Amino acid sequence: MTTLLIQTESIPLTVNLPMPVAMTVAEFYSFCQANRDLRIERTADGEVIIMPPAFSDTGNRNLKIAQQLANWADQDGTGETFDSSTGFTLPNGATRSPDAAWIRLERWNALTEAEKASFAPICPDFVVELKSSSDALSRLKAKMAEYLDNGTLLGFLIDRQQRQVHIYRPGQESEVLENPDGVSGDPEMPGFLLQMARIW
Repeated sequence: MTTLLIQTESIPLTVNLPMPVAMTVAEFYSFCQANRDLRIERTADGEVIIMPPAFSDTGNRNLKIAQQLANWADQDGTGETFDSSTGFTLPNGATRSPDAAWIRLERWNALTEAEKASFAPICPDFVVELKSSSDALSRLKAKMAEYLDNGTLLGFLIDRQQRQVHIYRPGQESEVLENPDGVSGDPEMPGFLLQMARIW
């Protein structure tokens, strides 16, 4: 039986489909292709999570984050950036879509064209998750831990309601910044500074 976890405005709903086994990678890809208007992720255990479109204010802030990241990446030239609609297949088998991501160029270029044209089998070097009013902070913290376990070097979890930024690095306790004006990506991303004024 395949389980679908549908993220509604306040709580996730679980839907069980009468299938004998979990979807294969190819079946999951086809499922996503058939439901292009949905934001879909999958856990390492095969649980499918369907999320609603972002609320307008969250989408606005997501774009401002991605814009700052892309502007820095264009000047830096050492990596590629991705927005919140991008899915990645992590080494543990999960398919995740961070709100913004960056991958070092040598790692991205090591993928085949076919891999790049699917849910690329790679974990981003840097990820950002922006908590919306409907997100549970505990779920996002677990997601950040999963990114680190699969190879992420730096992660920002932004909680607008509390005006906090949780910074994640492998092998370290997360650091919480209270109402920062900016958040630095050094040393992993030299010169990157996420300005928070337009994100709060």
